Amino acid sequence: MPVLSLILALALADGPEVDDVDVARRIREGDRAAFKTFFDRYHGLLYGYLRRRGTEPAVCEDLTQQAFVKIWERRREIQPGKSLRAYLFRIGYNGMLNHIRDTAKFADASDLAERPATADPGRDTEYAIMHEHLVRTVRQLPERRRAVFELCFLQDLTYREAAEALDISVKTVENQMSAALKVLRSAFEHFKDSDRGAHPPDV
Repeated sequence: MPVLSLILALALADGPEVDDVDVARRIREGDRAAFKTFFDRYHGLLYGYLRRRGTEPAVCEDLTQQAFVKIWERRREIQPGKSLRAYLFRIGYNGMLNHIRDTAKFADASDLAERPATADPGRDTEYAIMHEHLVRTVRQLPERRRAVFELCFLQDLTYREAAEALDISVKTVENQMSAALKVLRSAFEHFKDSDRGAHPPDV
């Protein structure tokens, strides 16, 4: 069955909102309503994460669907004590890396900050300019550090979930987050200092 057809078929059932632990248990037992709950809850988050990594929209959608299909196909391998959300993001992340290796190109993550473009750059607010500055800083982080930051800060995964998703230790996640936040704080302070220098107070 094609990927899209399987996703649509499995998403037809309705079910109550339940927590991830119960969802994982029910998916393992073949519960399609639980799968729909999980799909609805994390489809947009996984797609957004992959998109911010610079992957083209069509590829993001395909990788996202493939990740959910693999969750369903491997449902009997789900481990109750492990985070199913982390497992999903790990599948998506590995799929993205495989795609990058296969195509040998990595598109620029130009839409991390989604906001309408203005005809006159001078009309940008100070907040928008600062935001773009920080976005550029995130893009320049080393690959693993950026992946950790985006999972923990943007996708709100716990350190343990991020460690499972990236197949690294929790201590490594802690160190990478600490380093990322240090760089971002420095970039923020640098921006404020340069902005004060560029716009001296009126006298």
